[in-house]
Amino acid sequence: MTEEHRFPCDQCGADYRFDPDAGKLVCDHCGATRDIDDSGPWKGSIRELDFRAAMDNLLPLQEIEETRVSKCPNCAAEIEFDPDVHAVECPFCATPLVTDTGAHRHIKPRGLLPFAMEEQTAREAMTKWLGALWFAPNGLQDYARKGRKMTGIYVPYWTFDAQTESDYRGERGTVYYETRRVMRDGKMTTQQVQKVRWSPKSGHVSRFFDDVLVLASRSLPKRFTDGLEPWDLAEMEPYRPEYLAGFRAEGYQVDLDEGFHEARAHMDRVIHRDVKFDIGGDRQRVHSVDTDISAVTFKHVLLPVWLAAYKYRGKSYRFVVNGRTGRVQGERPWSAWKITFAVILGLIVAAGVGYVVAMNQ
Repeated sequence: MTEEHRFPCDQCGADYRFDPDAGKLVCDHCGATRDIDDSGPWKGSIRELDFRAAMDNLLPLQEIEETRVSKCPNCAAEIEFDPDVHAVECPFCATPLVTDTGAHRHIKPRGLLPFAMEEQTAREAMTKWLGALWFAPNGLQDYARKGRKMTGIYVPYWTFDAQTESDYRGERGTVYYETRRVMRDGKMTTQQVQKVRWSPKSGHVSRFFDDVLVLASRSLPKRFTDGLEPWDLAEMEPYRPEYLAGFRAEGYQVDLDEGFHEARAHMDRVIHRDVKFDIGGDRQRVHSVDTDISAVTFKHVLLPVWLAAYKYRGKSYRFVVNGRTGRVQGERPWSAWKITFAVILGLIVAAGVGYVVAMNQ
């Protein structure tokens, strides 16, 4: 699901949009500006929510909202329509959509990272990335440079905090060397043989996890969004709808419990690393880890992505740009004629080298 937030200009009635460069609302029609409202229910720090209360459906009603959505038949993105809109194009894959009457209840976002760059800057980053790719078709680069504008979308994520206490059993390995006499080339010589001496080790490790980030969207390949990291989460702002003016915000498709399952897998990997460090020595064996997890809290947050979905010669290409850093990820396009030319050129060069070698012999 995506939603649009509109704020009418105080002077002319046209829509404000959030300007990443100015950090405020700007009217493109008359040039009027308005500061971001820091009052209201979103004032103050970003509040964590209790995970167990959410799992037991005990969150306060003000943390829940309901919207009407349509699901894209191609990429499964869920898109919200305004009441007077009956058709739109999916911003994730450029597929035409028609409204339906589906409803979606979801947890409201608590924080976001505002866009820090305009569409033109994101487009320049994308075309530069395309230009650096070997065997990318020139036509797609030109199309992306001159084509329609990129779409600014706030992509949904979960963050999780938790305190963990882990007891473990394992073994510490100490490397040592033995000298052996061996026969080599008809002569007796010595060599050092590596050995490992193992000793039992048990102990306890503690770790507090802060803001373990989990993608809550299925509309984009996870390898794309993972490639946009890192995110400067320390700069996150409390959610204010003004930041969404002129942009879209996608609703989450990964439920909270599924998101926590992924976060827990990440925590377990970090704890396993902590255990190996605590065991010490030259080598480590981990036999068992018993983890107690407590004080689990979460947030629904939105992170800024510039998105382009192009259909070029019958094939769809998607590109995403980190709206804070300009980092780019996307489908890897290939040019068949460039590859063919490179292969032919390689064969010609190989034949030339072979001819020179043969003549010298």
